[in-house]
Amino acid sequence: MLDPYKIREDFPILERKVNNNPLIYFDNAATSQKPRQVIEAIKSFYENHNANVHRAVHTLSQEASELYENAHEEVARFINASGMEETIFVRGTTEAINLVAYSQGLHNLKENDEVIVTLMEHHSNIVPWEILSKIAGFNIKYVDVNNDGTINYESFEGAISKKTKIVCVSHVSNVTGVVNDVRRIAKTAHEYGSLVLVDGAQSVPHLPVNVKDLDADFLAFSGHKMLGPTGIGVLYGRREILEEMEPFQGGGEMIRAVEFSSKTRRCSITWNDLPWKFEAGTPNVCGGVGLTEAVKYLKKVGMENVKEHEEALTKYAMSKMRECCKKVKIYGPQTPTAKCGIVPFGVDGVSSHDIALFLDNYGIMVRSGFHCAQPLHEVFRLNSSARASFYIYNTCEEIDRFIEILKEIEQF
Repeated sequence: MLDPYKIREDFPILERKVNNNPLIYFDNAATSQKPRQVIEAIKSFYENHNANVHRAVHTLSQEASELYENAHEEVARFINASGMEETIFVRGTTEAINLVAYSQGLHNLKENDEVIVTLMEHHSNIVPWEILSKIAGFNIKYVDVNNDGTINYESFEGAISKKTKIVCVSHVSNVTGVVNDVRRIAKTAHEYGSLVLVDGAQSVPHLPVNVKDLDADFLAFSGHKMLGPTGIGVLYGRREILEEMEPFQGGGEMIRAVEFSSKTRRCSITWNDLPWKFEAGTPNVCGGVGLTEAVKYLKKVGMENVKEHEEALTKYAMSKMRECCKKVKIYGPQTPTAKCGIVPFGVDGVSSHDIALFLDNYGIMVRSGFHCAQPLHEVFRLNSSARASFYIYNTCEEIDRFIEILKEIEQF
């Protein structure tokens, strides 16, 4: 097991006080805090290596290019991709999903084709498909969610057909922390000749992820949820699929040649090699450097240790909430081992925003609202929910303080 007290020494922000109380950060599903190692790596890049990549032969450009390419290699190893060609750097999970939607979906989906989406998806895995369906004319089928927030696999198996071209599913729900059986879904999808797009925003930071074991065709995740900086994320894609896909954006970096013909008065364009084919313009080089350090940090901690620590915190929190709080209701699965470190909850008679504001008075940060997953809240018949989410630097003592304030909210 990891030592959260030792880990906390690497996170400067955890020394801060909010409203004269020690900061307790339980909003890790939205974004994680950053260790000194990541902060120092970003600082060092701008102080020592800052230059554009793949555009010059001078020393700084060569150094920046090497750092940026190494970042792709490090991420590829982290998720067990076959190589850096399968790891495309984007702004985050949202852009990664949009890349698949526009580069794969827009060019290949047609009228009467079908895309399957579950009702537990983040809005970023719903909205792009709804937009494109109005352009391309394909149909969207939504897979039902059970009352406990788990996927209804019978609904999925009843929805899929030879018309299904893409199946979109979260590896872990950002509302409940439910871990979905992606391999089971992928097996069925591939039997029907469908591609599988996995939203890994809540899984890659919190448990061991091996893209070959998942058998996913695409996996999207964000750096800022896994100790890295904002503005950097990853789309993993099978190389053979990425080779056939059209680029998402046009500009510099993503081309090998642009040749003008005086006869046709047009330009012929040759795309660059992977992954640069999908990374138009000046990339977030510093973001890649920060993400590299974040990945190294998590590898040193051990992803299995991360998973076990979060499971222990979740079990402890849910047990204490049931034992000590009379008006608190936990949403989603009631078994902690069936989920990652996320606990959605409510207090009878109190809105989720009032819960969050009350907790904030004591320096405790939680999320409130729909969490960008309104359809799932409609399944639960909820106007909103509060959400506590844990990470490697959280402790049982923090949960004890959280429970104390929840009891005050009940009395209030």
